[in-house]
Amino acid sequence: HKSAIMGRFMKSGKVVLVLNGRFAGRKAVIVKNYDEGSSEKQYGHALVAGIDRYPRMVTKKMSKKKVTQRSKIKTFVRVYNYNHLMPTRYTVDVTLDKASVNKDAFKDPSKRRKARREAKARFEERYKTGKHKWFFQKLRF
Repeated sequence: HKSAIMGRFMKSGKVVLVLNGRFAGRKAVIVKNYDEGSSEKQYGHALVAGIDRYPRMVTKKMSKKKVTQRSKIKTFVRVYNYNHLMPTRYTVDVTLDKASVNKDAFKDPSKRRKARREAKARFEERYKTGKHKWFFQKLRF
């Protein structure tokens, strides 16, 4: 069994890149990891919150209104198989409210919306502090 030997490096707060699917090439943060898998998903997977639409560039001469418009972020909250995530060496300490952002949120559309809104608020808050600038920029390759 390979995962028994490997170290547990997929921890919450770790920045990952999504490799497959609709959000491929997007950066995300692990909210909760399931190394052993669960009853319905019998493989290592993680609940991630990430950025679907990155904030646009802002310059000094822009008005306040324009700056707020351009600093908006669209987020996503999903469960991903470890095979479709590429871990990075970075961690981001965005504190997401575990009560609203969890696995149960996927069963109900309104809860899912609430989880996404929670992630959006936290990410925008962090973006405004100006920390972790690289996290809020598109992946260029």
